[in-house]
Amino acid sequence: MSRFSIISIIFCTLLLCACTRGRYVVISGYAQGGTYTVKADIAGTGVPQKKIAGQIENLLTTIDTTLSGYNKSSLLSRYNAGEDVEPTEMFSDILGISEKFNESTGGAFDVWAAPLFDIWGFGFKTDSLPDATRIAEAMELTREHKKLNFNAIAQGYSCDVIARYLHSIGVTNMLVDIGEIYCEGLNPKGRGWSIGIDTPVDGNNTPGASLSGIWESDGGAHGVVTSGNYRKFYVKDGRKYAHTIDPRTGYPVDHNLLSVTVVAPTATEADALATYFMVIGFDEARRYIEAHPGIEACLICSDNIWYSEKF
Repeated sequence: MSRFSIISIIFCTLLLCACTRGRYVVISGYAQGGTYTVKADIAGTGVPQKKIAGQIENLLTTIDTTLSGYNKSSLLSRYNAGEDVEPTEMFSDILGISEKFNESTGGAFDVWAAPLFDIWGFGFKTDSLPDATRIAEAMELTREHKKLNFNAIAQGYSCDVIARYLHSIGVTNMLVDIGEIYCEGLNPKGRGWSIGIDTPVDGNNTPGASLSGIWESDGGAHGVVTSGNYRKFYVKDGRKYAHTIDPRTGYPVDHNLLSVTVVAPTATEADALATYFMVIGFDEARRYIEAHPGIEACLICSDNIWYSEKF
């Protein structure tokens, strides 16, 4: 074998290894009241990292000015204030998706329940508990579709928006973390992505500080979302009121399901289902998961932990 042939083989081997490892970049910043991180293999896309980062920022800004209830000038806030606004494609898209989940869950998932979320309050401040009259009034406004709140689905939807952009430029290995997660393909080590499940105990307010387990991806496309009541609650007269409000009753849920981690084909679906499961509790959630192939979950109760078959 000639020296040239040997050098060619070595070069091809190195090239193959480089392609296997890819060119992973990390893009991060602030969005939706917290931080976001995007890890992506941009090898072969032909798009500079700086341009990708700029486009991600633009998309997150669009989401904020469209769907945020905290941004008082957003399309959602102006709609809720009674302004005559023209819904954008994004606004109509997430509303349509939400309406389908409302129908399929029998009203347990309801983005029109903003009046209920408002009277119970975000963070459950002292003396924020509403009386029966206020709850009845909020229930009526919910039925009349007066105000919207996309908090139960917007972060998952945001992950999918970013993932669609990355797909459009040829990225197939990615992890998008905006509080909720979308992952696909392999990590820089050539393995599926690993995601920790926080231990649902009072006082565990730092994500990743205490884990109940680790979910490992098979390389497929997955939305992964955890929802729980252990970080947001209110205690009055010795009773603990959960953060999750059942829009069918107007009151916080009262069961022993502390947290649920859902794996679904999209982060939007995982986000909506995580909220739904926290509303209906362990028994109904388990029945739903077992009846729907493609949906996997970990349900953590005060007295046990249950994993679906392929979780």
